[in-house]
Formats: sequence, structure tokens, C-alpha cells
Amino acid sequence: MKTDIEIAQEAVLEPITDVARRIGIDGDDLELYGKYKAKLTEECLEGLREKPDGKLILVTAINPTPAGEGKTTTTVGLGQAFGKLGKRAVIALREPSLGPCFGIKGGAAGGGYAQVVPMEDLNLHFTGDFHAITSANNLLAALLDNHIQQGNELQIDTRRVVWKRCEDMNDRVLRNIVVGLGNKTDGYVREDHFVITVASEIMAILCLAEDMDDLKARLGRILVAYDRDGNPVTASELQAVGAMAALLKDAIKPNLIQTLEHTPALVHGGPFANIAHGCNSVRATRAALKLGDYCITEAGFGADLGAEKFFDIKCRIAGLRPDAAVLVATVRALKYNGGIAKDDLGTEDLEALKRGISNLEKHIENLQEFGVPVVVTLNAFVTDTDREVDYVRAFCEERGCEFAVSKVWEKGGEGGIALAEKVMETLEKKESRFRPLYEAELPLREKIERIAVKIYGAGSVSFAPAAERQLRELEALGFGNLPVCMAKNQYSLSDDPKLLGRPEGFELKVREVYAAAGAGFIVALTGDVVTMPGLPKKPAAYGIDVNEAGVITGLF
Repeated sequence: MKTDIEIAQEAVLEPITDVARRIGIDGDDLELYGKYKAKLTEECLEGLREKPDGKLILVTAINPTPAGEGKTTTTVGLGQAFGKLGKRAVIALREPSLGPCFGIKGGAAGGGYAQVVPMEDLNLHFTGDFHAITSANNLLAALLDNHIQQGNELQIDTRRVVWKRCEDMNDRVLRNIVVGLGNKTDGYVREDHFVITVASEIMAILCLAEDMDDLKARLGRILVAYDRDGNPVTASELQAVGAMAALLKDAIKPNLIQTLEHTPALVHGGPFANIAHGCNSVRATRAALKLGDYCITEAGFGADLGAEKFFDIKCRIAGLRPDAAVLVATVRALKYNGGIAKDDLGTEDLEALKRGISNLEKHIENLQEFGVPVVVTLNAFVTDTDREVDYVRAFCEERGCEFAVSKVWEKGGEGGIALAEKVMETLEKKESRFRPLYEAELPLREKIERIAVKIYGAGSVSFAPAAERQLRELEALGFGNLPVCMAKNQYSLSDDPKLLGRPEGFELKVREVYAAAGAGFIVALTGDVVTMPGLPKKPAAYGIDVNEAGVITGLF
């Protein structure tokens, strides 16, 4: 069996100018990064504003398991399937982070015969967007420390610096550090921290900004520290906005690549959904809506994280209205939720399936809570049996969902035709009555509690004393109307990754709350989730190599 990278490397790509031309984009509207990658120009994006929107389809999933779900693979395959049916679809995805590529998860290009390409470029440096975001983040950190060193005119309280440095790599030893050691000229000694680039507020800002003016306004509102009287200090007061924007002037433009079957894909931005808002850029999604009859986008991890944030943060801020949601599951993952060991998932076990399907049930209910029609798809494995598939089909149809088996990993677009037809049938017959989960006016504490109880299934929420104080301060500063971005482990509906299936009545623990004022949301850290991941005992980096001809191996 061929690996994902072998399939991608054997693909015959079309010049990106040809891919663009089929969706009405001339060569003059592209900034080329070689033959197979390009950015859309500002003139191109401006010219799309008056065009009508296509249908907006969100692809999400059950909670991830070691068995794999295939959300990105399904997103890509669905776009290819629309092409097989003669429909014009444009895919809108996130860019991968280097951290998972060299860690444990791998890349984010899809898999099998449902991939976006060039796969190696995408999973490594791509067009440099993440490097630009990292540089902008760390420029602000450097300007902040330099301001303190050069006399501290803003009277910044060095014990209340909240801006962190970042890098796009899993590096646990940088979570908590001390800076300024050495001579007096080496800076002021204080505790500092790193987050992974995908958790940087700069990433969130880039993904939510409408244009350069909006980007600069959001950058200016970043809260970097508090002064000695407890007043917030912003990036604008540090005179950092212009230089940060200059670093981001190209990164703000969406990237265009293609699938293995030459379906256009706008891949732009990459916040994680467990520690950030988990959606690609608003600019890329809007462009895809204008360029295609169908825009197929995804949100990270399970629907409890990515989909909730897509609806409550991205759609709220950008004024988007999704028309349908595709919920991805696998028989193997459902049996894993039912308590079966990973090595035994290939054996038919209806009882385990019946126990584990409660996880799928909760995600169906959650998506319906937002008023969006749901199509459930099983990403097929050769070990799935007819009885298992029929049980899942009946379970979904009893709950008002369309259902289809997807074989896009094996067959590409051809394997997604049944799913595409179910999606089109749903769009035709079921009207989306999209609504956010909560009103903007609701107090921050009640927003967190509503997400925890309604989406996660918690019985209660406890707030650490520090979180209680932070909530009071943030509302006093006028941030009470912002949506909430929950930082929670991705493996369980709860804040305990070991609680599989559908845990109920648990206590969700909130340990810290802070404002991402530029992005326009409040972050609540729960359980033991961290914003700078570490590498596993055997990182994926051990298996990656490049030969004398420049061919990369081991990347997946």
C-alpha cells in the first residue's frame, strides 16, 4: 500500500494559473510562489466583493482518537466529489503547523487520494505565513522588553506582562523561562513564557481580519501588559503596529493550491482548535464563497471545539451563515469510545459500537443546537462490516441526519459521490436556521457555563480564584461582550482526556481567563491543557529524511 507522501509525489499537478483560471481568476490576480502555489492579490479579493455567495459547508468530526477520523481527508474528498458531479467547489483549509508534523499527529494535507498538493511544501514552510506571524509576535515581545529597559515610560508592571513569545515547534522547555539574565544592559530580569505559533493572538488576528486596515486596528488593540495602576497597556501604545503589519503584508493574502484532482483549495491561517479558535482565515472562506457554488471548509478537532468556535466566534465576527455541517466519524473510533483497545478495532463488535456511538450522538445534538442541518459520514475502513455500518446509518437517520459512507481515501472524488449527493440533497430540502449558542450581552461567566453544560455535557463549572479575579477585571475593562474561546483537551468532551464516549455531569475546571483583545475574544484555559505542546518519546521527526535528489521521505 502506498503512503500518503508517495501518492502525493506521484501526482501530476496542473500549473496553478490553470487551476485559478477555471474559477475565474486571471494570472494578473496571482502572486506566484513557483508553478504550483500562489497568493491572491488584494485587487483580486476586492473584485470578488460584489459576487454572490455559494453555499457554506462546514466539515467537523467526533472527538479524535488514535484510530483516526479523517476530517481533512473528507473535506478534500468532498470537494473532489463535487467536481466529479460537475459542480464548482472551492475548499478552504488551515495551514499545518510544524509542531505536529515533527511531533505525533503528522501533517494536515488530507490522506490517500484525497490530498491537497504540493504536500511537502504545505506541511513544511509553504509560503512563509507562519514565519511572518512568529516574527511579528516576537517583534512585539522585543519592543515590550526594550521599552522597559529604556526607562519604562508607560510604567509597565513587570509582574503583569501578559504577552508571550512564540515559535512554530513543540518545545516543552520553553513554556516557562526567565529572561534578562546577565548584565544590566541585558534587560530586566523577569519570568516569561512561550506559546506555539498557532496559539499566538497574531495568528487569530490574521485569520479574523477583514483587510489591512482591520488587521492594523486589531494589532493595535492587543493587550500586552498592565501598568502599575492596573491599567491595560496595548501594542498601539508601544508603537508596534506599523512594523508588525509590515511583516504580515504578504501573510494576510490567502494561498491557492490544488487537490490531487485539481480542485482549487484556499489554504490560509492555522490556529489550533484545542488552544485557539481552530478555523482558517475569514478572507479565504469569503473568497471561496465567491469563487465556487460550494465552499467546503473545516474546523479543527471535534465539533465540541472546532465547530463551536466556528459558529460562536468566526461566524459571529465575520457575519457568516453556514448552510450545512458534515460530521465525520469512523466505526473504529466509535468502538474505541466504547472501550475497545486500539489493536482490536478491526474485529466486529456491535456492543462496543453501541456503547461508543454516544460520542457521535452528542456531537449530532450539538450541531443541531446551532440550527444547522447535519450530514453524518463514516470514513470507511476495510475492516468495517455491513452490520456495523447499517447500525450507524439507522442511528443517524433516527436523529434526523442524512448519512453516507465515504471512501475518499481509497478512491478520491469517486469515493465521495454518495456523500456529495447527500449534502446537495440536504441543502435543497433542509433550511439552515443558524444561531449562535449565546448572546454577546451574556456575562463571561455565563457564556463559559453555557458552553460547558450545553456542548460538553458538564454538570457544573468551577473557577480557580485567579480565574474569578480575571473575569471581574476583564468585565470591568469592557471586554464582557466578547465571545469565549475555550482551551480544552481535544480527546474528550470533558476536560479529562481519559473520559471517552459521552461523559455527563462532570465538573469543568477553569484555571485561567485572559483577553485576546485584538482577535476579539476571551480565552478560558481548562484542565491541564497547555499552549506550548511537547514532543512525544518517539517524535515523527525521527522518520523524516531527504535524499541527494531532494526527495523527502517519512512525512505524513
